[in-house]
Amino acid sequence: MEEVENSLGNLRQCFRSGRTRSVAWRKNQIRAVLKLIHDKEDAIFEALQQDLGKHPVETFRDEIGVVKKSANYALSNIKKWMAPKKQPLPLVFFPSKGEVLPEPYGVVLIFGSWNFPISVALDPLIGALSAGNAVVIKPSEQAPACASFLANMLPLYLDDSAIKVILGGANESEQLLQHKWDKIFFTGSTRVASRVMTAAAKHLTPVTLELGGKCPAILDSLSSPSDMKVAVKRIVGGKWGACNGQACIGIDYVLVEDKFKSTLIEILQKYIKRFYGENPRKSGSISRIINKNHFERLQNLLKDPFVADSIVHGGSLDEEALYIEPTILLNPPLNADIMNEEIFGPLLPIITVDNIRESVDFINSRPKPLAIYAFTKDETFKRQILAETSSGSVTFNDALVQFLCDTLPFGGVGQSGIGRYHGKYSFDTFSHEKTVMQRAFFPELEPRYPPWNDFKLKFIRLAYDFDYLGLLLLMLNLKR
Repeated sequence: MEEVENSLGNLRQCFRSGRTRSVAWRKNQIRAVLKLIHDKEDAIFEALQQDLGKHPVETFRDEIGVVKKSANYALSNIKKWMAPKKQPLPLVFFPSKGEVLPEPYGVVLIFGSWNFPISVALDPLIGALSAGNAVVIKPSEQAPACASFLANMLPLYLDDSAIKVILGGANESEQLLQHKWDKIFFTGSTRVASRVMTAAAKHLTPVTLELGGKCPAILDSLSSPSDMKVAVKRIVGGKWGACNGQACIGIDYVLVEDKFKSTLIEILQKYIKRFYGENPRKSGSISRIINKNHFERLQNLLKDPFVADSIVHGGSLDEEALYIEPTILLNPPLNADIMNEEIFGPLLPIITVDNIRESVDFINSRPKPLAIYAFTKDETFKRQILAETSSGSVTFNDALVQFLCDTLPFGGVGQSGIGRYHGKYSFDTFSHEKTVMQRAFFPELEPRYPPWNDFKLKFIRLAYDFDYLGLLLLMLNLKR
């Protein structure tokens, strides 16, 4: 606790000194992040192999590449993002000017996640640095190799008077939350997020919560066989391609019309074999389950006899190797745990409906998801999905790709999260937009104040009906 207090005190002193506010400092720190991931690429590969068994290709795509992209985008735009934005003012205030000035919050706390332990620590860090904040990063203890990498390497590359890494588990996280922060950024489960928000409320600290939920994929009838194959291939990638289903934006289940279920299962099996071989365990291209606790949680989802009976592909488990085969289930009971909690693993339920438009009601009967993926060419159906559902994002005819777009915000709604980031939205997340208004001393109109009367009230009403016309007349002191 004393170490945290000392670190926090030093960070506050650094921030108050103005050190973090200059364009040069912000750019230098982000360039240092780029240099870190360039110099230590092999070490990052090794750390992610130790923690999650990630293949280097997956690591570069989802961890290193994401950070490089975000850093380069920020470097190209920081000066523009920092600039005050002029805003028009009513004529009645002439001569005057108004603007919105982004300013850093101060000292911010970033909680990393274990499924993408490098990118989900460094990507928000880039946003916090571009906004001019001092930062504490708390990596997930469930990815210890990556946490150790961040703790050892960041001080060698970044300004350690303004950026700190604090290691530890749940106790250390609770200690951090007891302190007053100027902003908290958390990525993780809804259960832990509620504790983060409760702690933040004591100090009225603003929070960004990147959570998850059961993200559905809707597979409409696609008349072209080639379109169907592309859709299912993207579903396979959206389920098992990112950390073996251990991703908040990964596909949780698929909704499809009953008459297409056999075709869907057949093509799913085909692409699972094409991507991961006859024995996915030996492919080296699929991540393992993070630890024994999560393995047991997923194993318990399959222990329900009715759920086990719904397995149509896969289902094999190896606890020693923390391996679960890509598994497809057809219509497991809707009241089972597998359909009422985020799966966060390589299990894919298929839920059939008589008409694909029923999928909208199905989604609306559950908490709002982080993402909805809909594979359809029906423009009317697209408009229905957009108008009648609520989610963090909607992607048509692909999965996960919205996460990679710096020009689009990433975030949830309801139980899937609060706030957003990526690109300019990361800068905004770690900035306060301060209103600045400047007026001149001349001319000065001296209105006659009370006693008020009904006639003057009419002018006040006009002020809101005709763009301050009534207020202008009142200031000119027109009387009955």
